[in-house]
Amino acid sequence: MSRLERKNTLIAYSFLAPNFLGFAIFTLVPVVFSVFLSFVEWNGGAIQNMKWVGLENYADIFKIEKVIEKFAEGDFTYFFRRVDLGIALKNTMFYTLITVPLTLICAIALAMALNKAVRGAVAFRTIFFFPYVASMVAICVCWNFMLMKDGPVNQLIQMIGIPFNKSWTADSVMAMWAIILVSVWRNMGYYMVIYLAALQGVPRELYEAATVDGANKWQQFTNITIPQLQPTTFFASIMMIISCFKIFDVVAIMTEGGPGRSTKMLVYYIYDVAFMQNKYGLASAISMVLLAIVLIITIIQFSSEKKFAND
Repeated sequence: MSRLERKNTLIAYSFLAPNFLGFAIFTLVPVVFSVFLSFVEWNGGAIQNMKWVGLENYADIFKIEKVIEKFAEGDFTYFFRRVDLGIALKNTMFYTLITVPLTLICAIALAMALNKAVRGAVAFRTIFFFPYVASMVAICVCWNFMLMKDGPVNQLIQMIGIPFNKSWTADSVMAMWAIILVSVWRNMGYYMVIYLAALQGVPRELYEAATVDGANKWQQFTNITIPQLQPTTFFASIMMIISCFKIFDVVAIMTEGGPGRSTKMLVYYIYDVAFMQNKYGLASAISMVLLAIVLIITIIQFSSEKKFAND
């Protein structure tokens, strides 16, 4: 390697070093420490009070003996009905399965509507993107007010003839839908911007050829736009799924996991175990389970990348 090449390599590494250092301090070290904590019993006190328990934390998570007993009795839904982790996992999966498609559909619809040279398009793009950069505390407080029993949302519902007069966040069924509504409303503007960028890369010649062949707008959308947006949709779906599995702030501010356990999510459950029950080892074990779940989902998605994004 010549002197110039060594110099260029050193310069390149000097640019990478600060980012790698930040990653090591704020991501790598906490993850390694969390892995260690998952095998110990610790209440957050003195380090010397840590007690090595091996896999006991993982056994405590799943309540393995009770689950096996219920399985033997033919009760295959016990885990999701009685085990706290099962309830949190079920809620998180339901939230993800509803939120991801709704957000992507709204984002595509907004991008298609605003991908035109019309007056006010830039202003509307800014308005829809603003919730993504606004304070989550302010957003949740405002939505809590709007979703109150006598709030604006219920008044609009009653105006169209639906007799609904419950507070959304105080109802065990509607609380989850309130969180979904806020999440979709907040995130669709961000993914709208991503889809707007993708739409700029769709060749206009495809639409012109389709018009000559007699294809209507819907046929052009389904046969040209959607296929051309598949790589973007693949990226957006991965980011959304990971984000949904990490949801915490909306739940903590709006419902605190209630009513009952109807909106308790995985990350909020980890927070509750760690900082309310002072079981840091158990909380770390649960976080490792969450990491494994997200990793498995991501691997499955990437394994289907060629078929999904490159057809």
